[in-house]
Amino acid sequence: MSLVECVPNFSEGRDPLVIAAIRDAIANTPGAHVLDVSSDASHHRTVITFVASLEAAVPAAFAAMAVARDRIDLTKHQGEHPRIGATDVVPFIPLDGATMDDCVALARELGARVAGELGIPVYLYERAASTPARENLADVRRGEFEGLRDDVRTNPARRPDFGPAELHATAGATAIGARPFLVAYNVYLGDTKNLPVAKEVAKAIRGSSGGLRYVKGLGMEVDGQAQVSMNLVDTEKTPLHRVFEIVKSEAAAHGVSPTWSEIVGLVPERVLLEAGARHVQLRGFSKAMLLETKVRDAVSGGESVDGFMSRVASAEPTPGGGSVAAHAGALGAALVQMVSGLTVGKKKYAAVDEEMKQAALDASALRRELNTLVVRDAESYERVRGAYQMPKEPETALAARNEAIREALLYAAEVPLESARAAVRVAALSADVAERGNTNAVSDACVGALLAEAACKGAVLNVRINIASLEDGGAARGAALIAEAKRCVDEAASHARRAEAAAERAINAG
Repeated sequence: MSLVECVPNFSEGRDPLVIAAIRDAIANTPGAHVLDVSSDASHHRTVITFVASLEAAVPAAFAAMAVARDRIDLTKHQGEHPRIGATDVVPFIPLDGATMDDCVALARELGARVAGELGIPVYLYERAASTPARENLADVRRGEFEGLRDDVRTNPARRPDFGPAELHATAGATAIGARPFLVAYNVYLGDTKNLPVAKEVAKAIRGSSGGLRYVKGLGMEVDGQAQVSMNLVDTEKTPLHRVFEIVKSEAAAHGVSPTWSEIVGLVPERVLLEAGARHVQLRGFSKAMLLETKVRDAVSGGESVDGFMSRVASAEPTPGGGSVAAHAGALGAALVQMVSGLTVGKKKYAAVDEEMKQAALDASALRRELNTLVVRDAESYERVRGAYQMPKEPETALAARNEAIREALLYAAEVPLESARAAVRVAALSADVAERGNTNAVSDACVGALLAEAACKGAVLNVRINIASLEDGGAARGAALIAEAKRCVDEAASHARRAEAAAERAINAG
């Protein structure tokens, strides 16, 4: 099942009955699951996080927005946080099996329905924006409810994407969009007397003022304290620990220190794990080092295919081509198992019964090996990235860095070479079962061989590119790896042609 996250923000943070009614509207929608409800009386705002299937996401969000329209009156609303609507903003975020394109489609579907059925004008923002001028939520929300209410009637540039050029009398307008995961992060700078400092720090750190590109920030007073309120819109490019360090540095320039910080709503575990690893200066950290990660994979039987494809489709560098090549090889091995299973026990193929049983066992072992290599290939990239991040000064540090890079690149070449070797064995098994296995499944065996050939070629490409990145040293080791990689490609191709020939014979005989 493909899943999306939705994090609607509502302009109500003080009335528990209204908040509960909005939450229940989501929770009562089949296929939607509320994960978190965070309310702030000073901001007069509630953030609800829920996950849903692609089919349930729009109905759940719409149900909540209908309650908000009927229960929230913006003409009587005042709070610290900027807002344009009773439901101020509704972002969709791709999760397991979903893509950003899916989320853009959901945003547009919800926008059309909200305008048509609830009478609330809608602005599309971020990845769903209809124009570049509306990608930034702050630009869409400029002037807030009161300013937009007047501006939309006379300024063509402020006309909504859905609905008339007139705000709903009490529910205002709503911004609906699609975006990567956002972390709502606040840092407190002590007593409210430090509010001017919080405003200066926010100005220094937010991207629109020349600070960090993927940070949006405001300085505000919350519960008698000075707060730097931030949205981290891309924690891969601007991680949480870097944001905190810069806030701390900017505040120190004014003689102020952070007292504490908080996260509003939910946060990907990667964000906090990276922050912790940075704090203790842990080199080469990855989730694969975590006991809990290994336990979850073992108990659940591993990652879903949809989940793996979703991670490949993301903008993160891992899992990449090397992992995908190993995965293709594992699929080829699975097909060998299938064809062997369709052959064993059949009277017509009694002569090869033992051979097919052994082929199934060998393929099972190769599938497990290649699945392990899917993970190891991603880890090898992280080792290379960690080496390049090592300090260049002083000279002794530079020497250590160069050595670490050389070893990491060689390791990153050795891992896909293991995938290539395994893929050759899969191709050989595929050809064998294509030639002597159940002829009704010969095309499946041939597909297995072709997948193995592609896996081998892809893995070898990763061997070559890592060896090519070596600047000095390791030449002899690199040359040996390249020579073996080329032999693997030739062998895999030979087996794949053998499987294709068997398939052609079966087709022509039919």
